[in-house]
This record gives sequence, structure tokens and C-alpha cells, in this order.
Amino acid sequence: MKIICIGRNYAKHIEELANERPTNPVVFMKPDSAILPKRNPFFIPPFSNDVHHEVEVLVKINKVGKHIQPQFAHKYYDEIGLGIDFTARDVQAKCKEKGLPWEKAKAFDGSAVIGEFYPKSEFNLAEIKFQLLKNDEVVQDGNSNAMLWKIDELIAYVSQYFMLKKGDIIFTGTPAGVGKVEENDVLIGTLEGREAFKIKVK
Repeated sequence: MKIICIGRNYAKHIEELANERPTNPVVFMKPDSAILPKRNPFFIPPFSNDVHHEVEVLVKINKVGKHIQPQFAHKYYDEIGLGIDFTARDVQAKCKEKGLPWEKAKAFDGSAVIGEFYPKSEFNLAEIKFQLLKNDEVVQDGNSNAMLWKIDELIAYVSQYFMLKKGDIIFTGTPAGVGKVEENDVLIGTLEGREAFKIKVK
């Protein structure tokens, strides 16, 4: 399986990090070793002093596809989930300064939280509401209606470069509100009010 991530897909998040607004989706990958095993805590890696949470709507691909047209993209997934793209922001900043890839900051072991998946038929895909709570306080409050590129557009775009296979997961980008995690934080992600994951930080 592949973990395909989309960066800079929410305008307010672009603004909060003072990034340039892209003309096409920003795509990067995480290896399968980035997946945080279910019920495991997230351990802050020793190489970073500034790991940020980034909550994201997830899409699980259900069949093989290549060069998918946007009008057919809806046939390639039937489940929606929620997850976290943990980012070592200090490491990322150094990589960006030197024009280097982001993998050390984005794809390290345990950096991908994959919560529960639910049938997409239970959602209005144009307005999926989701939140991240840190220690019972809402820190990220997102809605898919604010995506610069919608789910079907992302599937079509990504499939021009990578063959999509059953089980692949697309992280669709994070809204504003990203921030540093600290030891003993408890992170809870909700999708339309349902708890999709709960993570302890160590």
C-alpha cells in the first residue's frame, strides 16, 4: 500500500505557515513504516523539538486506477476516514531552506495516524466536518468545503503520476490550527462528531 499526502489544500493553513499558494496539488509520500500501529502512543522523535499535529480527511482506494478522469474518480473509493500527518516542523524548515525533500520531516516512523473508516454514503462529501481535540480543547476545526482541490480532483490528479491500488490511502490536506504536541497530550479526532481515533503523546 501507498500513503499519498496532499499539502497546502486549505487556504487558511497556507496563510498560517506563510507558504506560497500552489497552482497544483502538492504531493508527497509516506512509507508503510510511517503508520502508527493501532492503540499505540505517538512517541516524539529525538531529532525534533517541534512536532506538529495536522488532522486530515482520509480516502481509501478500493480498486486499481491510472489516468482517472475526475468524473469517474468517485468509483475508486467507498470509505472515508480521519488521520494525522505528524510533521517535524523544525526539520521541515531546514529542508525547505536548502530546497531539499521533506521526507525526514514528514515520513518518519509513526508519523501517520490512520483512524477508523466509514462508508462514504454516510457523508455529504462536499461538507465533511472534522475536528482535532488536544486535551479536550478543539485545536483544528475543518470542513471539506474549504479544500482547494476536492477529493475526486485529487484522485484524478494523483493518478496521472502514480497507479492507484486497492488499499492505498490519500491524506487530503490539513486545515488551519496546526500546532506543537507535547508529552502527555491526548489527541482525539472526530469525523462528523464520531471519534475516529484517540492518541496519547509520549
